[in-house]
Amino acid sequence: MTKISDLATPALLLDLDKLEPNLEGMAVRARSLGVALRPHIKTHKCLEIARLQSSLGATGITVSTLHEANVFAEHGFNDITWASPVSFGRIREAQAIAERVTLRVLVDSPAALEQIRLSGHRFHVWLDVDCGYHRTGVDPNGGLALSLARDIHKSPTLNFDGILTHSGHAYHATTRADLEQIAEDERRVMVECADRLRSEGRVDVSRVSVGSTPAMSVVQNLDGVTEARPGNYALYDYTQAVLGSCDVTDCALTVLASVVSSQPGSDHSVVDAGALGLSKDLGPDKLEQPTVGEIFENYSDGTLLPDNRVVSVSQEHGIVSGKLRVGEKVRILPNHSCLTAAMYDEYHVVRGEEVIDKWKIWRGR
Repeated sequence: MTKISDLATPALLLDLDKLEPNLEGMAVRARSLGVALRPHIKTHKCLEIARLQSSLGATGITVSTLHEANVFAEHGFNDITWASPVSFGRIREAQAIAERVTLRVLVDSPAALEQIRLSGHRFHVWLDVDCGYHRTGVDPNGGLALSLARDIHKSPTLNFDGILTHSGHAYHATTRADLEQIAEDERRVMVECADRLRSEGRVDVSRVSVGSTPAMSVVQNLDGVTEARPGNYALYDYTQAVLGSCDVTDCALTVLASVVSSQPGSDHSVVDAGALGLSKDLGPDKLEQPTVGEIFENYSDGTLLPDNRVVSVSQEHGIVSGKLRVGEKVRILPNHSCLTAAMYDEYHVVRGEEVIDKWKIWRGR
């Protein structure tokens, strides 16, 4: 049996003893809050993990790209939300997928809606609503929300799925109280928007979809919401631990790296995991010490080295504060598991110190 210590580096490690309770915990949480769970698979891009989520009751999946949608459709997933406003140049590609499975698309503009109409396909359409993140989505109190909802709802060639949002600003919370307020604001904004569309627009809003792992980790009430779409919860990462979504011991994804340089007289070491092994995500706003990745002192009990962390990266090199021994292997907790996973072709699936399998990461455009 291969041991973790036998692996060439950098290597992406997926700990089943952490992954499994993460998946089970969110499934239970969604049921307790009375919402369907439609996990965002862009975090892991892995069929085996998505199948575990489905076995625990997930009702469909969420994807970021049509590549993800196509791969998962080809492997038996038949209810997919593409959680990005449609790109005009890819509507035909989306249509090809939607002719095989249920593909739900997002709109937040009249121009996008018109392009979807012109395709001639009876798409399922979500209205993308801004709950405070201010990235995409219509103003929930504006006239565009009413007019687009009416147009989708009345269209003889489209299916109106309901309204959808993403509380991405939860990642900028600096206290748990802030995070709890963002989670409640997301729920309130969406429920009020749905009520407004029903009363003022005479639109049947049957589904209200929300989603982010930080918000789902703290929200206490999802009355009026029908589904949630967290993704990062499967793996977690250092950002989620800092935000309070999880403990370091819940994080299922680590990068195994080797110390390749530590020169006499210098105050740093170098590992063979750089931007293409960890990403360049600098983590949450509230960090006191900048980091590109924390290093475990003892993985089993979740302790991190207090003075050694990855502080900067070039393409293939990571600069570590302080001295480490050349040749030793370290286990790095990345800031952003979604971006980190997207750098690799496969997970080395582990239990304890043993590598028990390899799972493909279906990355691509």
